[in-house]
Amino acid sequence: MNKRVVITGMGIYSCIGTNLEEVRQSLFEGKSGIVVDADRLDFGFKSPLTGMVPAPDLKKVLSRRQRISMGEESEYAYMATLEALHNAALSEADMLQREVGILYGNDSVSKAIVDATDIAREKKDTQLIGSGAIFKSMNSTVTMNLATIFGLSGVNMTISAACASGSHAIGLGFMFIQQGLQDLIICGGAQEINPYAMASFDGLGVFATDIDHPESASRPFDKRRTGLVPSGGAATVILESYESAMERGAPILAEVLGYGFSSNGGHISTPNIDGPAKAMRRALEQAGIKPEEVDYINAHATSTPIGDANEAKAIMEVFGSRPYVSSTKSMTGHECWMAGASEIVYATLMMQHGFIAPTINLEEPDDDIKELNFVSSTITQEFDIYLSNSFGFGGTNSAVVVKKFNHE
Repeated sequence: MNKRVVITGMGIYSCIGTNLEEVRQSLFEGKSGIVVDADRLDFGFKSPLTGMVPAPDLKKVLSRRQRISMGEESEYAYMATLEALHNAALSEADMLQREVGILYGNDSVSKAIVDATDIAREKKDTQLIGSGAIFKSMNSTVTMNLATIFGLSGVNMTISAACASGSHAIGLGFMFIQQGLQDLIICGGAQEINPYAMASFDGLGVFATDIDHPESASRPFDKRRTGLVPSGGAATVILESYESAMERGAPILAEVLGYGFSSNGGHISTPNIDGPAKAMRRALEQAGIKPEEVDYINAHATSTPIGDANEAKAIMEVFGSRPYVSSTKSMTGHECWMAGASEIVYATLMMQHGFIAPTINLEEPDDDIKELNFVSSTITQEFDIYLSNSFGFGGTNSAVVVKKFNHE
């Protein structure tokens, strides 16, 4: 039973915009969301660069009891999901009348754990931690909060797979619906941006060092890249069976064709070429298409020397130099657990509006990868099929193929 799986709604809360229209405009203009966070210097960071996301004010929309169990990432995810549901023409009453699932990517709750531990250490009384702390500090905080707030009765799981978490959530949602196990699933990814979540990364020395020019610090594929820039927020994609979407007259934005996955099985943090190539081939095989049918690749490319180079070589191995390639992380920084979901939103917005956003700051690619068809400034270009890559620590790889929707 291979049901067609479509995207009927999207929502975004990111450093380049807190709604779809703001983000579309930022992508088209090649606008960076990277800033210097002075608090990080005080904290002891070597690199204070980040994609800054505004804290949402939920006091007017959620009760205190609902809010006390929500950490930073859950608040972002709530905002993105509200927009996605509106975009999909789904009311809260609609969701209560049908079985709706949620699969969301998340792989840290650092601030909630540190805050709770600090209270216990200072007061020597665990009861003073607060009744909401446990629900903030579990890795499944996003799915448990959203499932409760929206009254969801379908599949309810958090996908924890490092920087591929959001992509795997969408891929698994695709498989659930394709196999007829669910008709409608809220999928996405969320990432906290506080210093607690990023300090250990900074300690590894993987962050970009050009703090005097924050907007040009993230430079995927460029010879002068010095490392990634951390970021965060949340992105939600509503996946639905074609039959369900047609039955309720839903707006159909795109169709998910395939999902590929693999594990490198090697170094815990250094990516290779074979794993990403395998995930991309598997996504194409599941989609039933040939490499030459893919018009655009939204690369994982985080602006790290080895990661970018190996991904570019994997793309060249599978696709050659034909498809357009860009990395939106040049504008957003690396949104970590959220990135695999947000980049589906970014690429779908491009496909809807007939343009390809650039890898900003790409002035000169590495010599051994310069044959790729890089987009370094926005181009007006209609395209029908794209592939989005997401890779993470531990060697986890995910690739998703999405097509412009048609009723045939």
